[in-house]
Amino acid sequence: MTYTSSRLTSLRSLNDMIEQESIELSTILEKNELNSQTVSSQRVVEIEQEVAKILDLDELDAHIYLNLLRMGPVTASALAKELHIDRTKAYRTIDKLLNLKIVSTTFSKPKLCVANKPEDVLKNVLEKKESQVKRIRTAKDHIIRCIQETIPAKYSSNLPTFHITQGTQNIYSDIEKLIENAKGLVYIVTTLKDLSKMYHANIPEKIKICEKNGGEVRLLTEISSNEFLPFVSRFGATETRIGKLSSRGRMVVEQEKQMIMSDIVWGDSDQTNVESDYAICTNSSEMVNNIFILCNLLWENSKSTKKRNKQE
Repeated sequence: MTYTSSRLTSLRSLNDMIEQESIELSTILEKNELNSQTVSSQRVVEIEQEVAKILDLDELDAHIYLNLLRMGPVTASALAKELHIDRTKAYRTIDKLLNLKIVSTTFSKPKLCVANKPEDVLKNVLEKKESQVKRIRTAKDHIIRCIQETIPAKYSSNLPTFHITQGTQNIYSDIEKLIENAKGLVYIVTTLKDLSKMYHANIPEKIKICEKNGGEVRLLTEISSNEFLPFVSRFGATETRIGKLSSRGRMVVEQEKQMIMSDIVWGDSDQTNVESDYAICTNSSEMVNNIFILCNLLWENSKSTKKRNKQE
């Protein structure tokens, strides 16, 4: 009798332990699922921003297009209800996407909206852009000649100018132009994270053009470990040094010519383009010389790596 009672007590204790572990496991799984959903949602938002940028769309346009891909053929009113947006706004957006050949509609009643395949959409956009570029190249010389003959310039200005560039890709485009046209010494001072994104732009190729024109590009960055040295070397700068950077901003300056300077707003984002990334671009001799002197000072106080042969 005593043995049976003890056995029952042990079984109850074991059952309680199993129930407690089951509750803890369920809690962990729920948290993991929630974290997974959060990461997935963040990724979707990033994709929407990238699609909007590439296709020259508003974020709402990209949001509706991606959700049409997810949902399949659907009426505009059902789509508006699903996405909790105003029906009039949904109809207006669908019309816009129809004109851009990003979505199509059926002949059925009610009419259904269908998202076109991403590969078809991108191919169509690329062909349109290529056609525009071809048209500009063909008409460029004629337009310039007509303007010069009809509206001749009466003066030339040596006043310093500046402009603000928004968006990482646009900033990189400005940097590419600066390096490609440079025939003197250029400094690039930036973080390793920014450098990793520059690597996938056309900047390394522009460095080669700069060197062929007699220029030189010096790269200064900061690394936490020597394991990053091979990557930094692959960037292709004429000479590279490692030093302590006083800020997370980027400075690109051509001696006595122009400069591009900006703060870095990457945070933890791995996006290749950030719209809140701004840069000031100027040819002001005073600002250019001051930043060049600063870069030169940082260069002198940094550690040298192997200098790359320009023929490599």
